[in-house]
Amino acid sequence: MADALPPTSYRPAEPFSDVKARAAAAVEDVRAELLDLSHRIHANPEAAFEERMAAAWVAEAVERHGYTVERPAGSLETAVRGRITGGKGPNGPRIGVLAEYDALPGLGHGCGHNTMAASGVGAAIALAAVRDSWAGEVVFLGTPAEERGSGKEIMLRDGLFEGLDAALLYHPCDRNRVETAPLASEDVEVTFTGFAAHAASDPWMGRNALDALIALFVSVGLWRQQLPPHCRVHGIIQEGGTAANIIPSRTKAWFMIRSADRVFYDEVMKPRFTSLCEAAAKAADVEVIVEYSGYASTMKHNHTIADLWVANAAALGIEDQGKDPTSGSTDMANVSWAVPAIHPDLAIADHAIPGHTIEFRDAAATPRADRTVLTAATLVAQTALDLLLDPTRVEAAWREFRGEA
Repeated sequence: MADALPPTSYRPAEPFSDVKARAAAAVEDVRAELLDLSHRIHANPEAAFEERMAAAWVAEAVERHGYTVERPAGSLETAVRGRITGGKGPNGPRIGVLAEYDALPGLGHGCGHNTMAASGVGAAIALAAVRDSWAGEVVFLGTPAEERGSGKEIMLRDGLFEGLDAALLYHPCDRNRVETAPLASEDVEVTFTGFAAHAASDPWMGRNALDALIALFVSVGLWRQQLPPHCRVHGIIQEGGTAANIIPSRTKAWFMIRSADRVFYDEVMKPRFTSLCEAAAKAADVEVIVEYSGYASTMKHNHTIADLWVANAAALGIEDQGKDPTSGSTDMANVSWAVPAIHPDLAIADHAIPGHTIEFRDAAATPRADRTVLTAATLVAQTALDLLLDPTRVEAAWREFRGEA
């Protein structure tokens, strides 16, 4: 996609190409606003549940363009919901346009969520600009805590997705693809509690919580040999003791366990990991608390909506490169089991860059990423218009979702 959408040579995909062209022009009209938002969020990274500046900025942006905004929305301080009704009335599809904005602790926007926030805002603005053409409602959802805590799952429980007919969210990547295959994932906080003693004069009086934590890491390393290729287990030590001459009375670790198979995760991985924690505690004669949180599911990809995205992307010269064999996890997958959804990727770089790295963080604030922000905003808006302007497509998406297609 060029720096600006060419007004004469660019022809959006049919149907509704005239309205889609107006939406693309609306994105271009607010180019400076969107890129400033992306760069501000990138320069001010906020971790999960702490995205106060980003939440305020996205809320203010959509409110300026006609949305009625709730902030906070539901139980999360940094969740946002904006709503706008079509100029042809409220009786029509309800389409969710999502934005993410949390950063990685210690790394910043190494997953490029600043581009997701700006593109979601851009799509919402574009749909407001052409609201005279559609009936129904567009619901903008600012969703915190994707990197840890599964903010969207909390928002689902809060009822913020109820009544939606579709949910759309782009993600930055080093390739272009509409279908993703995220792993089921959960955060696990493991805390061992023993008894402190002097490590030199009377170590036999202590019960070493660090021994248990080391035993757990060894057990996980051995367990990996027998895990199927679709599984992942990884963790860090958050607390390992306070001094070398004190038997550690408390240690703490943060693990993540993942699988591409939800049933295998629930029935095999999760109970096995708990057993490893309990065995490590027993071996060291200490106590253990194992706390699971932030569950993210596998994705229920909606091909009906995906086909619309692919057609709109092709009109911009973007070829779908197919599923990537590598994947992380996302709480957008949780949304996909509640409402028809897609979570396509668009490249923010012209060469391979792994996510959650310094290189990807830096790429998320380049002119190349800026172009992707505008492209993503345009494609989300155009795909939403396919649904808003033709409710039979919404019906088809729901038939597929229910397994009737």
